[in-house]
Amino acid sequence: MMKILIVEDEKAISNFIRAGLESEGYACGQAFDGLAACDEIDENKYDLILLDVMLPGADGFEIMEYIRPKEIPVIFITAKAQVSDRVKGLKLGADDYLVKPFDLTELLTRVEVVLRRYQKGKTEFTKAGVTVNLDKRTCVKDGREIPLTAKEFDLCVFFMKNAGAALFRETIYERVWQGEYTLDSRTVDLHVMRLRKKLSWEGTLVTVNRIGYRLNA
Repeated sequence: MMKILIVEDEKAISNFIRAGLESEGYACGQAFDGLAACDEIDENKYDLILLDVMLPGADGFEIMEYIRPKEIPVIFITAKAQVSDRVKGLKLGADDYLVKPFDLTELLTRVEVVLRRYQKGKTEFTKAGVTVNLDKRTCVKDGREIPLTAKEFDLCVFFMKNAGAALFRETIYERVWQGEYTLDSRTVDLHVMRLRKKLSWEGTLVTVNRIGYRLNA
């Protein structure tokens, strides 16, 4: 699981970013001032840092100089929109620069692009005895490739990225089918039934009463 450090002094914004990242299967750490960020970077291993510029203790540019020898990719997230600030951040070694206010979808896309650039974007997942490869779009269980339809594969990946979490049917449909869920739709239920059978997940992909489903792994 990719681990991302959010360095942002406004807790509401930090928690908003964290919720969005965790919904995509990333693990997150948080620091609310520059000095705490440096301690966090020293004590833990991160694959990416989202870094505000205006911070108490030490500003983002100072932290960037501290991070650079560690070769951890950085995306600046800041209200400082001046071209000179962007240039400074990029010259210090940042991989991208996102100006507040921003759309969460844009942030998630930039995160994915930067991680892929560093070849850190995870392309293979193993949960509950099943391994999926995103590049090859293969699904393997007990050494045998299991044929899945396109939507079954996407659904499988979504459950694996969110293993252990109870997922609403609405959320599953909107994220996998990219559409608006209707209460009378049986699409999610039917696909889950087929996935359970194909992967022998009868006791693993469980129904959560009044919510939806959870992959226990």
